[in-house]
Amino acid sequence: MAEDWEAGGFGLYIHWPFCAAKCPYCDFNSHVSRSVDHQAWTSAYLDEIARVGQETEGRVLRTVFFGGGTPSLMEPSTVSAILDLVSKTWPLANDLEVTLEANPTSVEASRFSAFRSAGVNRVSMGIQALNDPDLQALGRMHTAQEGLAAFEIARSTFERVSFDLMYGRQNQSLKQWQSELSDALRLGLDHVSLYQLTVEAGTAFGDRYASGKLRGLPDDDLSADMYLLTQELCAAAGMPRYEVSNHAKDGAESRHNKIYWEYGDYIGIGPGAHGRLTIDGQRWSTEQTRMPDGWLNGSDREHRNALSRNDQATELLLMGLRLRDGVILERFNSLSDTPINDRTLSRLSDEGYLKHRNGVISVSNQGFMILNEILRQLLR
Repeated sequence: MAEDWEAGGFGLYIHWPFCAAKCPYCDFNSHVSRSVDHQAWTSAYLDEIARVGQETEGRVLRTVFFGGGTPSLMEPSTVSAILDLVSKTWPLANDLEVTLEANPTSVEASRFSAFRSAGVNRVSMGIQALNDPDLQALGRMHTAQEGLAAFEIARSTFERVSFDLMYGRQNQSLKQWQSELSDALRLGLDHVSLYQLTVEAGTAFGDRYASGKLRGLPDDDLSADMYLLTQELCAAAGMPRYEVSNHAKDGAESRHNKIYWEYGDYIGIGPGAHGRLTIDGQRWSTEQTRMPDGWLNGSDREHRNALSRNDQATELLLMGLRLRDGVILERFNSLSDTPINDRTLSRLSDEGYLKHRNGVISVSNQGFMILNEILRQLLR
């Protein structure tokens, strides 16, 4: 009998914690360091892969994702060594997806060919904006021209290239976002991630907002209009939303991120990396030591917490309803002690927020606007 995680697949996430500079909106586990001992970091990653590989022997690995931080600051030799050991540790899917996040500076773009030779076949580029004033306001180190030039280099080097843009920026109008997104879609993308700027506590933007110095952010009505316009433009370009913030042509979805959203198992390696791992029928949440020095020099890098079946059911719904394809209701009910209330399902369907067809529940276009409230009602 198949285990639940097999419905989502098996992937590997590698976290590189270093950046050239810390963006003011970023709440990821990223750090600026004057020097990095690349050989020591390579050895540490290899040790962790070997350790977890013993627990997951025989599983078919579908994806590898180098995230951060800024993984394009890694030495290509580090990426090559990791992927070499990965190929010796697990059977690999025939269509193994290997993604590396990159910032579009000219220095990093020149390294793309070396990453390709190491085994990377997909790049996710943090463009974020297509005009220089907004890039400067976001603390980005590249110009719009440099970003587009790096994108063209990436597209000529890798089989697949994704593109990130942020909207809801300071003083951005609906018309400006329409023009910017339209320009991006004309570049011939097959995948784009479109995020609304969020102000997180503990970031530079969070501090400015708390002191009343972060002005020009959109109100709720403008934010909603931007979201709806995003769906309209992407759908018209043949790149409909397949997840809350992600759009792709058919077959170009991020396979790695779909493992998260379809609630598969994934190993998280590197400072602060999270994972979900099923061993001998017990599913665990894993988290690795957060601070880079502690992770690099520590002998006990990972902490695990056992997840109850109800915990798993909740996570399945939280992740799966982000997808346009939704969640198989039987899968949820097989994990949960409390099936979803039929009356709640019927009411949300009648109100146009949910779709319930052929044993699958999914969120409608209208429902995505209030996804958190829908989840709250389904799980109460």
